[in-house]
Amino acid sequence: MTSDTSPPRGGALPEVLALAKVVAKLRAEVVGLEGLASTTAVLERAKGVLMAQEGLPEDAAYETLLRRAAQGRRTLMEECWITLGRIPARPKPTAGPAAQACPPPEPGLSASGTDRHPAAGHGGGHRAVLARLADGLAGAHGPDGVAELLRSALGDPAGVDGVMIYAVAPAGSLELAGHAGVGEELAAQWHHVPPLSGLAALEAIDGGQPLWLEDPVRDGVRYHLIGNPPELWPTRAWLPVPGHRPATAAIGFFRTRQTPFDTDTRTLLLRAVRLCAAPLRHIGRPADPDEQGEVEAVQRILDAMSGAAVLLTPLRSGTGEVEDYRIDAAAPESVDVAGRRGKELVGRRVLETYPTVAGTALWEGYLDTLTTGTVHEGEPFVYEEVTAGIPRQSTYSVRATRLGARLIVSWIRHDPSEREARLLDEMQRLGNLGWAGWDLATNTITWSEQVYAIFGRDPALGPIGLRELPRHALPGDLAALGAAVKRLLRDGVALDQPFRVSTADGIRHLRIVAEAQSDADGTPVEVHGLFQDVTAQRDAELALHESERAVLVERGMLQAERTLAARLQHALLPVPEQSLELAGLCVDIAYAPSDSGLNVGGDWYSAIELPDKSALFVVGDVAGHGLDAVATMAQLRFTTKGMTITGSALPDVLSRLNNLLLHTARDTYGATATMIMGRYQPWDRRLTWVRAGHLPPLLIRGGEASFLPLPRGNLLGAGFDSVYAQSTLVLEPGDHLVLYTDGLVEEPGEDLDEALARLAGTARRLLEEGRGEALARTLAARRQGHRDDICALDIHLPDAT
Repeated sequence: MTSDTSPPRGGALPEVLALAKVVAKLRAEVVGLEGLASTTAVLERAKGVLMAQEGLPEDAAYETLLRRAAQGRRTLMEECWITLGRIPARPKPTAGPAAQACPPPEPGLSASGTDRHPAAGHGGGHRAVLARLADGLAGAHGPDGVAELLRSALGDPAGVDGVMIYAVAPAGSLELAGHAGVGEELAAQWHHVPPLSGLAALEAIDGGQPLWLEDPVRDGVRYHLIGNPPELWPTRAWLPVPGHRPATAAIGFFRTRQTPFDTDTRTLLLRAVRLCAAPLRHIGRPADPDEQGEVEAVQRILDAMSGAAVLLTPLRSGTGEVEDYRIDAAAPESVDVAGRRGKELVGRRVLETYPTVAGTALWEGYLDTLTTGTVHEGEPFVYEEVTAGIPRQSTYSVRATRLGARLIVSWIRHDPSEREARLLDEMQRLGNLGWAGWDLATNTITWSEQVYAIFGRDPALGPIGLRELPRHALPGDLAALGAAVKRLLRDGVALDQPFRVSTADGIRHLRIVAEAQSDADGTPVEVHGLFQDVTAQRDAELALHESERAVLVERGMLQAERTLAARLQHALLPVPEQSLELAGLCVDIAYAPSDSGLNVGGDWYSAIELPDKSALFVVGDVAGHGLDAVATMAQLRFTTKGMTITGSALPDVLSRLNNLLLHTARDTYGATATMIMGRYQPWDRRLTWVRAGHLPPLLIRGGEASFLPLPRGNLLGAGFDSVYAQSTLVLEPGDHLVLYTDGLVEEPGEDLDEALARLAGTARRLLEEGRGEALARTLAARRQGHRDDICALDIHLPDAT
């Protein structure tokens, strides 16, 4: 929230509101002066770091800080803190009394903290000082009283000129609980310190060890030193307050003395801080773990949100009335009237950051939401804030929701110019484009930040003129871009031209779209346009084109291979148009290639008459597709015929085929195949058959369909130790014996037993319907949309008539 108030609506009196506006104006001016004083030293130190690290002159270092702050959407002070935070910390000294963080045992103290040698060194004087300090602490009023007492008691014996007491807030920031001798202006400036790196007080609290800072030059490199200027106190010490584990508070002692802290002084300060543990026990206590976890969870959510939102915790008086609210979490885009942003607001109070809210309808809405849980959504209102003495009106809408005992408050600023600028920035970022303008009359060029990013160009080099633009394109695009720009500047012809530029990140494909505004004579006087980085789209188009070309080439190669394989297969496996008659049997043959895919499969058959007038029937299926499968099929087919004709037993034929595939394998896995083979003797109607991993033959006899029991036999090419057995079947008149490959039965997702049962039922019904003359071809024709090749033989023994 930047600030919120509304016109008097039955709440505060007009004079009260008028007074509140005066207070707000004065407070803004004071905050501005305080901010100027506090930021000067930090700014100068950050400039010095850039001058030393990057060799920049002072003006260039300042401009660099401004540019980085704008690019990162940060304030100048945030960028200065970030620059200083990147300085590597110097290693702590490991020797020397002045470098010890805490002397091992304090002189005059035992392990329990009691005096061992009361008369040693300055023990007597220290005891007197500590006694007076202990007596005064009993009547000290709050941390401010403790700080004043420490300054007065330790001023002479320890040279203490100023004291500051810091406590850790639940959000991790430091809150100034008490001070003395440092001035009200400096105390207000360092009242709330975000949890940044390089804070000596926070390091002492986190480490639980004292820090003795005795060299302003060296310490200024590592820590953010308090003081205006910091050299006002050449030596200072930060000591954690004992009692809590871990420590939650620290006391800082500031001295104008140049000399380091000696051992006696360190001992005195350590003892004095121990005495303060009881009076300060109520400051800096950690928040309840559950509450702290809730705050941290809300902060994580706010960090991921866009827009302004804060988590408010009510602060109540002794009577229970809400006096103020503390900001415990804030979204990054939340800003107050002093320009503090995001987590800089954490730990601050609402009336500190938005002083004119009290007594307004908005304040009453907060109280109503906190009491009843009703969501407060006020009407948009105009709020006048004073920044650097200049009044400015803005319109806001505020929404408050209760979260447990806290409030979530979000708001929207309705300033049209700011909203449009934000939307334009988002549009440029999402579209990877940026706008540009060329005033031809004044030779003024304006580029948005995104254009510099698109060109990979340092903003310090400035924008590029239209006439110079073609010279920045690659040689292949220079002529076309130059001609388009010439037509735009001469004739006012709108420009929409792609071109390429070379950047540190490689070649980028850009597009410029521009149009000219002409004077009364038609001469272009101003050009407005945009640049867009289309590298990603262009790369995607090129990748798609290459992919399409590769697919077409691959498809052509596959189609050529399929054509060749199909021709070879047709030459090797001529399928007769009618049934064959072999050894008194009627044989119907069916072969159907798959309906999908480009490759030819390895399904094959053989049906021949042997020299002794018997008949040989073979059905096989080679694993794979394409030319390799066809070659293996031809090898098996001719070898089978040759060995059978020479009189080899069927099991021996399979064994030799198995060894053949194993010995002629072209790769590690080799070729495999299934096969079923039968030899029919017409004189006794006996069929002797063997199988190698093939599906069982289907026998239809007497109106019943069944599958023959399978003899032993692994698929071909599986292993050298495969053994093959044979079975015998005597055919009866009217029998149909179907040999087939898996393409006739298998369906994706279907169990094999179910597929075989479906085949048996279909074959039986076809015979019952009198459609057995072309049983194999009919079964194959019914398998529409099959994904594998089909090969089937129907061996039929006609009835004796």
